[in-house]
Amino acid sequence: MDNAVATIAPTPLKPIPAPGGPAVQPAAPSGALSRWQQMPLRMQLAALAGVAALIAVLVVMFSGARDSDYRPLFPNLSEKDGGAVIDKLTQLSVPYKFADGGSTIMVPSGRVHELRMKLAAQGLPSTGAGGTIGYELLDKNTFGQTQGQERMRIQRAIEGELTTTIESLEQVKSARVHLALPQTNGFFREQQKPSASVVLTLQPGHTLDRNQIAGIVRLVSGSVPDLTPKGVNVVDSSGALLSGGNDDDGGQGLDSQQLQYRREVEAGNQRRILDLLEPVLGRDNVRASVSADIDFSQVMQTAEAYHPNQGASAPAAVREQRTEQSVQPGSATPSGVPGAMSNQPPVPASAPINGAPQTLQGTQVPGAGGGAERRDSATRYEVDKTVTVTRQVPGSVRRLSAAVVVNNRTTTDAKGKTTTTPLTAKEIEQLTALVQQGIGFNAERGDVVKVINAPFRVEAAPAAEDVPLWKQPWLIDLIKTIAAPLALALVALVIVSKMIRPALTVMLTPPPAPEPGSQLNEAVDDAVALPPPEPPMIMVPGQGDKVDAVRALAKSNPAAVAHILRGWVNGESA
Repeated sequence: MDNAVATIAPTPLKPIPAPGGPAVQPAAPSGALSRWQQMPLRMQLAALAGVAALIAVLVVMFSGARDSDYRPLFPNLSEKDGGAVIDKLTQLSVPYKFADGGSTIMVPSGRVHELRMKLAAQGLPSTGAGGTIGYELLDKNTFGQTQGQERMRIQRAIEGELTTTIESLEQVKSARVHLALPQTNGFFREQQKPSASVVLTLQPGHTLDRNQIAGIVRLVSGSVPDLTPKGVNVVDSSGALLSGGNDDDGGQGLDSQQLQYRREVEAGNQRRILDLLEPVLGRDNVRASVSADIDFSQVMQTAEAYHPNQGASAPAAVREQRTEQSVQPGSATPSGVPGAMSNQPPVPASAPINGAPQTLQGTQVPGAGGGAERRDSATRYEVDKTVTVTRQVPGSVRRLSAAVVVNNRTTTDAKGKTTTTPLTAKEIEQLTALVQQGIGFNAERGDVVKVINAPFRVEAAPAAEDVPLWKQPWLIDLIKTIAAPLALALVALVIVSKMIRPALTVMLTPPPAPEPGSQLNEAVDDAVALPPPEPPMIMVPGQGDKVDAVRALAKSNPAAVAHILRGWVNGESA
């Protein structure tokens, strides 16, 4: 009987007409779709609303995770371009932030390149990424422009490109370049050299060293024809000159560079003193300070030295001249060069200091009826001459002053007691000599080194304030970071548990097993309906023996058991 019922139950049956009564309907379909259709309308609407809300929460969480990292879209934008860019971002529904006082627009890092291409297609920003106009001015040609206007556009384009390049440096926040390009003409002597001025606004807490300033000067001078580095002036936002001016004497001494060089010299000497004394006295037992007087003046000296000739072979002949003149006897014709030179009286003989005298031999005065003969010999000698040109390089140390303070000696006995004793005069003298050798002491230039011994006052460091955990900055930042995702996750959990889970439970729960009586009514062609089955028997303690006895009876006398079951089914009394 049990096997027959188990086999017949899952088979779909058609309605069987019963005599004298309506047809028996088959069991309702048991699929998830049928159970969804059988749900109340209120539960269906709640489930659909929950699914939509869950999808929205997931989209917000994904977009928030992607947009949590913001990067600059365009730095250093002008107000005009910034307003146009913000309008386009608002139309595209893109979140944005401001940085650097509003001159930089920040957008989610995942959409930086996409937005740049979209805005570039619309011509934004119109003045470039840095808010400066570069070669974009030359993209559009204006009809009817004069030569002066064209030259000015080229100059503005070069200034804009130089500004953009300089602003790309890490330490530079913004820059402004001014070029003075004179108009060329056909006269070479009247040509004027171009010049440039650069104004820099540095990032807070940043400075430019000498090499970086020289690099900016070389960059500007190399971008303009005929512009020399001397013609480029670099000024910071406070008006301090950073680079060399256009000095004809080639001077390179500048206030900022002089101050930096002086600090380097003082820091170097101070480091030498500490490196010498700290291994001997201890790291916290010595303090040193060095002051340097630097000579930045440029001096050029020219000296000429004359050395007299020495010895017999010292004279050196530079030039020798001889003249011989003779007249035949009886000739009254005057001889010589006509003019004032022939009418001069004889020159007295002269000779150098150490040399043979100049001679005048065979001189006769012409007379009537007599001959004349004249011989001249002249030798010129020179003395030694030395010309020395000395140019002093600026930056030489004029004077050094060093002050060193040494702490008392600290000793600890066997019992752990600490005592301090001052240093002796001999130890102070040794330390002074050590410091003098370390900094290159020179008494001739007035260097001063002073070493003293004094006890150091050690003040107790203030106790660190015990900040509770919930006030720690890292914890606050962590909470701010995870607060939004955690709130969205909590909302999603509530939506799933309150709105979606009840519907899923109904849809996924299988229908209850059919009652045996209903299956028998469908299988047996009988007008009498069987009564519903009794509730399952609940096993109580002590009934195990009776169940075993019934099983044994069913095995030993199955006919009797079948008769009893038939009576139960037919409703007969036991």
